[in-house]
Amino acid sequence: MNRKRITILGATGSIGKSALDIVARHPERYRVVGLAAGRDDAALAELALRFAPEQVALGDAAAAERLARRLGNKGPRVLGGAAGVSVLAAAPADLVICGIVGAAGLMSTFAAVEAGNAIALANKESMVSAGALLVAAAQASGARIFPIDSEHSAIFQCLEAGRREDLDHIVLTASGGPFRATPLEALRHVTPEQAARHPNWDMGAKVTVDSATMMNKGLEVIEARWLFDLTPERIRVRVHPQSIVHSMVAFRDGSVIAQMGTPDMRPPIAYAMSYPERLPTGVAAPDFAKLGPLTFEEPDTTRFPCLELAFAATRACGTLPCVLNAANEVAVAAFLAGRIGFMQIPETVARTMAAHTVRPLTDLAGVLEADAWARAHAARLIGEQPARMGAG
Repeated sequence: MNRKRITILGATGSIGKSALDIVARHPERYRVVGLAAGRDDAALAELALRFAPEQVALGDAAAAERLARRLGNKGPRVLGGAAGVSVLAAAPADLVICGIVGAAGLMSTFAAVEAGNAIALANKESMVSAGALLVAAAQASGARIFPIDSEHSAIFQCLEAGRREDLDHIVLTASGGPFRATPLEALRHVTPEQAARHPNWDMGAKVTVDSATMMNKGLEVIEARWLFDLTPERIRVRVHPQSIVHSMVAFRDGSVIAQMGTPDMRPPIAYAMSYPERLPTGVAAPDFAKLGPLTFEEPDTTRFPCLELAFAATRACGTLPCVLNAANEVAVAAFLAGRIGFMQIPETVARTMAAHTVRPLTDLAGVLEADAWARAHAARLIGEQPARMGAG
């Protein structure tokens, strides 16, 4: 068996670690040819020594220089800066796992797709900010996009149970995060430490805060619109606190197909890596006799206004989803730094969206321009109104 060549962008993060766990479990199937990360040269050096890729890259140029010194002349080729990560992403591979969090992963994801590499997409921000362009690029190059978010992987799997023309709508499930039942007034006093504790999933700080505000689900709505070519009216969200049903597909005959599993990213990542086969992942199936009730409820958009903001951006299209994403990244960073309160995250996003003149999305330059504008505007809102927007 020829081993599948795998490149992992975001190798030191939670997605990258899960992907490398799959590689380690099945070394006869996979060969790592490229690894990229942000700035952790020590962690990437350790992975490079273990998996022996042909190339490694760090988005931080100074960190890349440190990595080159760590690995020496006998190590893999070392690339630095955002351009270096894009070069690595475009190198020949059978699958590029795009796991860089945030808009920082946009250019490398496009580089992989434009080179014709199949991608396993965890960087939802690329699809959110530039979904129409990314889908068009994949169609032009022949690159296939496999979703590895648990929800989108679930939809992908469920759709295989029926004909696409028989689809009625999809249902994205959401845990509701740590504040599903918290009194609304108390949300204004939530700390970054509280927001970073997800009840079911082990994720990075930014994604966990997005889950707490339900912006993560909002971004998934926008992503689903492009991944599965759906209008917003055919995308629904239901809060499912147990996180066992990862998402569902409803067909026009009234049948609903659900994909279920233990909350763990390894099965959806492994499915993207091995499709259409399924491999042992070390994750046990749920024991339904011990689970207790599985419950579902409508999302509370008063408590979670980010979800409605995302639906509004989906309906508007153009540059507005990009603006939503960029403003959210700035606001979440400010919240984690203690500069604004939890409920000022959606406020900052809403005010930035309201100030934006939506334009058609025609090229990546327009994406980058909208992204830069939104970041500057959101930062200005946060900086100009510290008393009203201060934490607490």
